[in-house]
Amino acid sequence: METINKKSVFFAHSLEREFDKSRWQTLRDHLCHVGLLAGERGAKFGAARAATLAGVLHDLGKYTFAFQKRLEGGPGVDHATPGAREALRIAPQNSCDTIIAEVIAHAIAGHHAGLPDSIGDDRSLDARLKRQLLSLDPIWREEIMLVAGRLMPRSFNWSGERDKLCYQLAFLGRMLFSCLVDADFRDTERFYADAEGRSLDRDWPRLPEIVDDLISHFDRYMRQKQASAADTAVNRLRAEILAHVVARAQADRGLFTLTVPTGGGKTLASLAFALEHAKRHGLERIIYAIPFTSIIDQTAAVFCEVFEDDANDIILEHHSAIDEEHIEDENRSHRREASDKLRLAMEDWAEPIVVTTNVQIFESLHSHRPSRCRRLHNLTKSVIILDEAQTIPRPLLRPCFRALDELAWNYEASIVFCTATQPALSAPQLRGVLSVETTYELAPDPLRLHRDLKRVRMTNLGEMTDEQLIAEVGEMPQALVIVNSRDHALALYRKAREAGLDGAIHLTTRQYSAHRREILAKVRHLLAHGLPCRLIATSVLEAGVDLDFPRVWRAEAGLDQIAQAAGRCNREGKRAADESIVGVFRSSEHNPPREIAQLAGDMGRIMKDHADDLLSLDAMRDYFSEGYWRIGDEGLDRVNVLGAYHVSRGRVSFEYRRVGENFRMIESGLVPVIAPTQSEPRDVLQRLRSGFLSACAAARQLQRYIVPVPPKARDRLFACGHVRFVEGFTDQFAELVTPSLYREDVGLLWEDADYLSAENTII
Repeated sequence: METINKKSVFFAHSLEREFDKSRWQTLRDHLCHVGLLAGERGAKFGAARAATLAGVLHDLGKYTFAFQKRLEGGPGVDHATPGAREALRIAPQNSCDTIIAEVIAHAIAGHHAGLPDSIGDDRSLDARLKRQLLSLDPIWREEIMLVAGRLMPRSFNWSGERDKLCYQLAFLGRMLFSCLVDADFRDTERFYADAEGRSLDRDWPRLPEIVDDLISHFDRYMRQKQASAADTAVNRLRAEILAHVVARAQADRGLFTLTVPTGGGKTLASLAFALEHAKRHGLERIIYAIPFTSIIDQTAAVFCEVFEDDANDIILEHHSAIDEEHIEDENRSHRREASDKLRLAMEDWAEPIVVTTNVQIFESLHSHRPSRCRRLHNLTKSVIILDEAQTIPRPLLRPCFRALDELAWNYEASIVFCTATQPALSAPQLRGVLSVETTYELAPDPLRLHRDLKRVRMTNLGEMTDEQLIAEVGEMPQALVIVNSRDHALALYRKAREAGLDGAIHLTTRQYSAHRREILAKVRHLLAHGLPCRLIATSVLEAGVDLDFPRVWRAEAGLDQIAQAAGRCNREGKRAADESIVGVFRSSEHNPPREIAQLAGDMGRIMKDHADDLLSLDAMRDYFSEGYWRIGDEGLDRVNVLGAYHVSRGRVSFEYRRVGENFRMIESGLVPVIAPTQSEPRDVLQRLRSGFLSACAAARQLQRYIVPVPPKARDRLFACGHVRFVEGFTDQFAELVTPSLYREDVGLLWEDADYLSAENTII
């Protein structure tokens, strides 16, 4: 009898407990689908061919019998490096395509573990390419079609400066990586959903198709708002600013500033610009980045009010104190790769409007991790609004600005630096980083706006004890005190209670954000009805929080922080400026953190030149320039991001992993504790334990119930039995199990852990 030799069938993903492989996903289908999806994403910035090549080669190492055994429960196999090696082998031997092929090789090699450094330890691309790899079955050449050649993106604006050109190539690599990992996640997710009979609800409306409706919503909202607003000088200026900003939306794409004093309506004006600008240029997304999680809820609530019933379908809030990358590592360690990907179907920012944090956007732009980079391709063809742009940390200013500049130059994005205290963008230390010659101001005559919206009088109170401060606050029925640390705020609040001050309220990050939102609603009610309200807070209150106090005390800090505090005083301009006092004091009992002390020193050095108006735009420019000069070029790029990418003799040397591991917007060293004092977080935790909710989905839903605490404090809470970790997720879901440690007035008092532990031993 004649024997018929059948070709082997290679699979990409298996189905657990199904030994019949008829429903498994073939490798050919997976590679073709991922190539198609990646190419569609890369086409947005002219890199369809490069992205497609990355997609069809990314799992090439699965064409081995060792990996097929892996799908049946065998040991792990490096299935990424063979595709990286093949990308280098097939690239046409000319300088441009060879370099792009190297960039693609990094993306392929890192599509699970993260973008590697080019050279270095055994995780580097160079070391991996030198390994002895398993032989691929030659059938792969029959099953997939490669698109090699013409890999260089079309119409890129390549810099003539070598260092900037190297950065552009590395940035392109991260964007191609984004296209690849998002396509890989999506195709894997679709396969498992189909196999399990589940439907995926991933259909978001496209902004170009709905932008006219959104503009109609906005216009109707503003007509109603202006019709009910009092005819005051401040409201007339807000209307003028809005009209001027909307008119400027017809400008070409690029870099913009919106310099408007606090209370001038920047949030709504910038949204109006984004909508009209997106319509003018066919842009696909609006990204609104905020420095602090404390005001995300407020901004998102404004947008929801504008868009009414449509808001749930178009707006994503994305901020989380739970480390999504850590979750990714743990899931990869304890679950099989295929189902792992499904659980890790993280947000890719596909929604038309995304409200997020500076941490999310800038750490993603400099990350090496798939979960963070996945969303980057959706920054293409977008309007990115940086609210309170002055809060970008100085030690990361140069790389942050360089990334934004590149998005504007080569990825059809428009960037808006939106702030009352505009950084000195033309400072010598930023020359060559940001294309300031193409940065346009959207506001009508910022100097006049500053003059017309001046609503407070600044005064230097000198050194004060807590007792003196509380005595002064007690003379005002409504007052705001902002200090530099949680400990100082708590001590002041306790003194206010001891002094019997009516309306004493405490607000810091000891409280989770949902609780702070409730507190702020109470504060607004008290202020509106003329009731006693003495609010003692940290800087969590400053940027963007819509409050209007007649008197403000601010602990010594940087000039930009002082200006933000001043924005909470006489915000609506209903009082005379001379009667609305912002007093700056130096605490005799609580030293400021080292960085804030340095910023206060910067302010002190420019005060003599601006004694008549310390909040003027000239004063602010000199203050930022002073700070830039003090820390120097290296101080504006602490991680040395701009020195991490090189090309020499047609070979690239990129330090993706080093940058990703060290680039952190917040160096707080704090860790999350979930305070499930309400039914929603308790329900989320229960569904997480039961397996009905993925780790990443739970992280998103729990983000409003997170209290950041010092690591040693959380360790002590755990040791004393007040915190437990959700089983299977190590230390990323730390749940408070002693409700009495979280108090309604002050939040989480981790300092009481030892006391309560001793109390629990008494019979």
